[in-house]
Amino acid sequence: MRKIALLIGLTVVLFFTACNDNSVAQEIHVLTPLEFHDVIANKNDVQLVDVRTPEEFEEGHLENAENIDVLETDFITKAEKLDLEKPIYIYCRSGKRSAKAALILKDVGFKEIYDMKGGYLHWQIDVLEEKN
Repeated sequence: MRKIALLIGLTVVLFFTACNDNSVAQEIHVLTPLEFHDVIANKNDVQLVDVRTPEEFEEGHLENAENIDVLETDFITKAEKLDLEKPIYIYCRSGKRSAKAALILKDVGFKEIYDMKGGYLHWQIDVLEEKN
């Protein structure tokens, strides 16, 4: 009986210790387009990734964004070439693919992940109209 209690106790301790691992992102931060704009505008050397297709990227994208298509089989390979220790800012067209990409990037080991809510569509509405 003591061995079972000890085993259960160790299992509980290991479970909670593993959940507190700070080596990977513990949450994905979702920012409004205006918040996203303010953050990337005030930082140098931002890892900004557009996860849409190359065709969508060519139609328009954020300045200094790198295009890594989340739907391609080499998405993880390309993402791993970025700095896992630096924050990564991602967006897509409407927010669905970037949410998927954020989960993948979390599993890859990125420490800080920021996803733009509503994607490039809302950027065009919220940010570009705000500037005009």
